[in-house]
Amino acid sequence: PWFSIWLQPRATMQQILDTDPTRLVLWLAIILGFFDALRNASTQYLGDSVDSWQSVVLACAIGGLIPGVIGLFLGGYLLQKSGSWLGGSASVREVRAAIAWGGIPRIWLGLLWIPSIALFGDENFTSATPRLDNDPALASVMLFLKLIGLIGAIWAIVISLKCLGQAHKFSAWRALGSVLLAVLVLIGVFVVPLGLMFLMTR
Repeated sequence: PWFSIWLQPRATMQQILDTDPTRLVLWLAIILGFFDALRNASTQYLGDSVDSWQSVVLACAIGGLIPGVIGLFLGGYLLQKSGSWLGGSASVREVRAAIAWGGIPRIWLGLLWIPSIALFGDENFTSATPRLDNDPALASVMLFLKLIGLIGAIWAIVISLKCLGQAHKFSAWRALGSVLLAVLVLIGVFVVPLGLMFLMTR
C-alpha cells in the first residue's frame, strides 16, 4: 500500500479494509502529526523563538503526537457521521483507516524535510534567511523542493478523498462534501459557543 496508493488509491484502500483496517493506523497518525507540526513550525517561524532546528524537530516530535492522535479519533467520528448523512456506509474504524492510510502520500512528502534540513538548517524555520538570500543556487533548490511539495500535496488531497470515498462506498466528490460538512459541525460545536462566551464576557 505504501506505493500502490499513489496510483490506485481505491483498490489499495479496499485491500486494507478487507484485511486489517486497524493495522498501523495509530502509528501513521502519530507520524502525520509530526510532519504537520513541522510544516506549522516552518510557516509560523518557530525557529525565531528557539535556539536550533534540532530543538524545533524535538518540539514537533513531542507536540505533534497528541494532535495526530486526536485528529485520527475525532476526525474518524465526525467523518463517519457526516459521511453517513450523505449515504455512506463506513464504520468509524474504517474511516480511521481511510484517514491514516490516505495520509501515506503526506508521509512520503514529509521525507522532503530530510534534504531540506540538511541543506538549509535553521532557515527552514526562521523569518530571516541570510544564507538563502545570498546564494541563488541554494534558493533555487529550496524553490524546487517547495514546488515538488506543492504538487504532491494537491495529489495527496485527491488520494485522501478517494480513500475516504472508498470506505464510505461513494465518490471522492461526496467525500469532499462529507469533509466540508464535518468542518461545519466542528465550527458549530466548538467555535460558535466559544465566540459567544467571548462576547458575553466583554
